Amino acid sequence: MDERLKKQLDFALEVDKEKNIFRQTHLSGHGRNENDAEHAWHMALMAYLLKEYSNEPVDIAKVMLMCMIHDVVEIDAGDTYAYDAEGLKTQKEREDKAKERIFSLLPDDQKAELIALFDEFETYETPESKYAHAMDNLQPLLLNNSNGGSDWKEHGVTIDQVYGRQSKTRLGSEKLYQEVTDKLIQEHIRKGNIK
Repeated sequence: MDERLKKQLDFALEVDKEKNIFRQTHLSGHGRNENDAEHAWHMALMAYLLKEYSNEPVDIAKVMLMCMIHDVVEIDAGDTYAYDAEGLKTQKEREDKAKERIFSLLPDDQKAELIALFDEFETYETPESKYAHAMDNLQPLLLNNSNGGSDWKEHGVTIDQVYGRQSKTRLGSEKLYQEVTDKLIQEHIRKGNIK
Protein backbone atom coordinates (compact mmCIF):
# COMPACT_ATOMS: atom_id res chain seq x y z
CA MET A 1 0.00 0.00 0.00
CA ASP A 2 1.36 3.44 -0.81
CA GLU A 3 2.25 5.76 2.08
CA ARG A 4 -0.40 8.40 1.31
CA LEU A 5 -3.23 5.88 1.33
CA LYS A 6 -1.90 4.28 4.51
CA LYS A 7 -1.91 7.68 6.28
CA GLN A 8 -5.44 8.42 5.12
CA LEU A 9 -6.70 5.05 6.34
CA ASP A 10 -4.85 5.44 9.65
CA PHE A 11 -6.58 8.80 10.15
CA ALA A 12 -9.96 7.30 9.21
CA LEU A 13 -9.51 4.60 11.84
CA GLU A 14 -8.25 7.06 14.46
CA VAL A 15 -11.27 9.35 14.13
CA ASP A 16 -13.53 6.36 14.72
CA LYS A 17 -12.52 6.84 18.37
CA GLU A 18 -14.78 9.90 18.42
CA LYS A 19 -17.64 7.43 18.90
CA ASN A 20 -16.22 6.71 22.38
CA ILE A 21 -16.29 10.33 23.58
CA PHE A 22 -19.55 10.88 25.41
CA ARG A 23 -21.08 14.30 25.96
CA GLN A 24 -23.27 15.64 28.76
CA THR A 25 -26.23 15.94 26.40
CA HIS A 26 -28.60 13.00 26.15
CA LEU A 27 -30.16 11.65 22.97
CA SER A 28 -33.73 12.78 22.34
CA GLY A 29 -36.42 10.99 24.27
CA HIS A 30 -34.27 10.61 27.41
CA GLY A 31 -31.85 8.25 25.71
CA ARG A 32 -28.25 7.60 26.73
CA ASN A 33 -25.58 10.26 26.54
CA GLU A 34 -24.78 11.32 23.00
CA ASN A 35 -21.28 10.70 21.65
CA ASP A 36 -19.17 13.20 19.70
CA ALA A 37 -19.60 11.40 16.38
CA GLU A 38 -23.38 11.47 16.71
CA HIS A 39 -23.24 15.16 17.61
CA ALA A 40 -21.08 15.95 14.56
CA TRP A 41 -23.29 13.94 12.19
CA HIS A 42 -26.45 15.56 13.54
CA MET A 43 -24.94 19.07 13.27
CA ALA A 44 -23.82 18.46 9.67
CA LEU A 45 -27.27 17.26 8.63
CA MET A 46 -28.96 20.16 10.43
CA ALA A 47 -26.58 22.60 8.72
CA TYR A 48 -27.74 21.34 5.34
CA LEU A 49 -31.43 21.30 6.27
CA LEU A 50 -31.42 24.80 7.78
CA LYS A 51 -28.97 26.54 5.42
CA GLU A 52 -31.64 28.95 4.20
CA TYR A 53 -31.60 30.54 7.67
CA SER A 54 -27.91 31.42 7.64
CA ASN A 55 -27.37 35.17 7.96
CA GLU A 56 -25.11 35.08 4.91
CA PRO A 57 -24.69 32.73 1.95
CA VAL A 58 -22.36 29.86 2.88
CA ASP A 59 -20.45 27.07 1.17
CA ILE A 60 -22.57 24.32 2.72
CA ALA A 61 -20.07 21.55 1.96
CA LYS A 62 -17.43 23.51 3.89
CA VAL A 63 -19.84 24.05 6.79
CA MET A 64 -20.71 20.36 6.89
CA LEU A 65 -17.03 19.37 6.93
CA MET A 66 -16.40 21.87 9.75
CA CYS A 67 -19.22 20.22 11.68
CA MET A 68 -17.74 16.77 11.05
CA ILE A 69 -14.23 17.64 12.28
CA HIS A 70 -14.79 20.28 14.96
CA ASP A 71 -14.71 17.81 17.87
CA VAL A 72 -12.15 15.30 16.52
CA VAL A 73 -9.64 16.80 18.97
CA GLU A 74 -11.76 15.51 21.85
CA ILE A 75 -10.38 12.04 21.15
CA ASP A 76 -7.33 13.22 23.14
CA ALA A 77 -8.62 16.35 24.88
CA GLY A 78 -11.92 14.91 26.13
CA ASP A 79 -15.27 16.67 25.96
CA THR A 80 -15.37 19.95 27.84
CA TYR A 81 -18.90 20.65 29.00
CA ALA A 82 -20.07 24.04 27.73
CA TYR A 83 -20.71 25.27 31.29
CA ASP A 84 -17.62 23.82 33.01
CA ALA A 85 -15.67 26.94 34.02
CA GLU A 86 -12.61 24.99 35.20
CA GLY A 87 -12.43 22.77 32.13
CA LEU A 88 -12.79 25.76 29.81
CA LYS A 89 -9.60 27.28 31.26
CA THR A 90 -7.44 24.50 29.76
CA GLN A 91 -9.59 23.54 26.79
CA LYS A 92 -7.66 25.42 24.08
CA GLU A 93 -4.28 24.09 25.24
CA ARG A 94 -5.55 20.50 25.37
CA GLU A 95 -7.27 20.78 22.01
CA ASP A 96 -4.27 22.41 20.28
CA LYS A 97 -2.04 19.54 21.38
CA ALA A 98 -4.63 16.99 20.21
CA LYS A 99 -5.11 18.82 16.91
CA GLU A 100 -1.42 18.52 16.10
CA ARG A 101 -1.22 14.81 16.96
CA ILE A 102 -4.40 13.68 15.26
CA PHE A 103 -4.17 15.70 12.04
CA SER A 104 -0.47 14.78 11.75
CA LEU A 105 -1.60 11.26 10.89
CA LEU A 106 -2.66 12.63 7.48
CA PRO A 107 -0.54 13.46 4.44
CA ASP A 108 0.85 17.00 4.83
CA ASP A 109 -1.55 18.64 2.36
CA GLN A 110 -4.64 17.19 4.02
CA LYS A 111 -3.26 17.94 7.48
CA ALA A 112 -2.83 21.60 6.50
CA GLU A 113 -6.29 21.75 4.92
CA LEU A 114 -8.12 20.25 7.90
CA ILE A 115 -6.18 22.25 10.49
CA ALA A 116 -7.01 25.43 8.56
CA LEU A 117 -10.69 24.41 8.53
CA PHE A 118 -10.61 23.54 12.24
CA ASP A 119 -8.95 26.88 13.05
CA GLU A 120 -11.44 28.75 10.88
CA PHE A 121 -14.29 27.13 12.82
CA GLU A 122 -12.75 28.30 16.09
CA THR A 123 -12.49 31.97 15.00
CA TYR A 124 -16.17 32.86 14.39
CA GLU A 125 -14.97 35.17 11.59
CA THR A 126 -16.26 33.68 8.32
CA PRO A 127 -19.91 33.14 7.36
CA GLU A 128 -19.22 29.38 7.38
CA SER A 129 -17.71 29.34 10.87
CA LYS A 130 -20.50 31.50 12.29
CA TYR A 131 -23.17 29.27 10.80
CA ALA A 132 -21.39 26.06 11.88
CA HIS A 133 -21.25 27.42 15.43
CA ALA A 134 -24.95 28.21 15.28
CA MET A 135 -25.48 24.49 14.59
CA ASP A 136 -23.10 23.55 17.43
CA ASN A 137 -25.29 25.59 19.78
CA LEU A 138 -28.68 24.68 18.34
CA GLN A 139 -28.17 20.90 18.20
CA PRO A 140 -27.72 20.32 21.97
CA LEU A 141 -30.41 22.92 22.70
CA LEU A 142 -32.90 20.88 20.68
CA LEU A 143 -31.86 17.69 22.48
CA ASN A 144 -32.13 19.35 25.89
CA ASN A 145 -35.58 20.62 24.97
CA SER A 146 -36.67 17.15 23.79
CA ASN A 147 -35.66 15.84 27.22
CA GLY A 148 -37.65 18.42 29.14
CA GLY A 149 -34.58 20.50 30.00
CA SER A 150 -33.25 17.77 32.28
CA ASP A 151 -29.58 18.28 31.30
CA TRP A 152 -29.72 21.98 32.27
CA LYS A 153 -31.53 21.15 35.48
CA GLU A 154 -29.12 18.35 36.41
CA HIS A 155 -26.10 20.65 36.01
CA GLY A 156 -27.70 23.71 37.61
CA VAL A 157 -27.20 25.80 34.49
CA THR A 158 -28.07 29.47 34.86
CA ILE A 159 -29.76 31.99 32.57
CA ASP A 160 -26.48 33.89 32.16
CA GLN A 161 -24.63 30.72 31.17
CA VAL A 162 -27.20 29.68 28.57
CA TYR A 163 -27.55 33.14 27.07
CA GLY A 164 -23.79 33.62 27.15
CA ARG A 165 -23.28 30.55 25.00
CA GLN A 166 -26.38 30.87 22.85
CA SER A 167 -25.91 34.57 22.05
CA LYS A 168 -23.28 33.52 19.51
CA THR A 169 -25.98 31.64 17.58
CA ARG A 170 -27.09 35.06 16.35
CA LEU A 171 -23.79 35.49 14.48
CA GLY A 172 -24.72 32.58 12.22
CA SER A 173 -28.50 32.79 12.16
CA GLU A 174 -30.58 35.59 13.60
CA LYS A 175 -33.75 33.79 12.46
CA LEU A 176 -32.92 30.55 14.27
CA TYR A 177 -31.96 32.53 17.37
CA GLN A 178 -35.23 34.49 17.39
CA GLU A 179 -37.58 31.71 16.29
CA VAL A 180 -36.08 28.75 18.14
CA THR A 181 -33.26 29.45 20.59
CA ASP A 182 -34.70 32.38 22.51
CA LYS A 183 -38.19 30.90 22.66
CA LEU A 184 -36.91 27.56 24.00
CA ILE A 185 -34.69 29.23 26.58
CA GLN A 186 -37.57 31.41 27.80
CA GLU A 187 -39.81 28.35 28.06
CA HIS A 188 -37.27 26.49 30.19
CA ILE A 189 -36.69 29.51 32.41
CA ARG A 190 -40.46 29.64 33.07
CA LYS A 191 -40.46 25.90 33.85
CA GLY A 192 -37.54 26.29 36.27
CA ASN A 193 -35.16 24.08 34.29
CA ILE A 194 -32.69 26.97 33.88
CA LYS A 195 -31.86 28.88 37.07
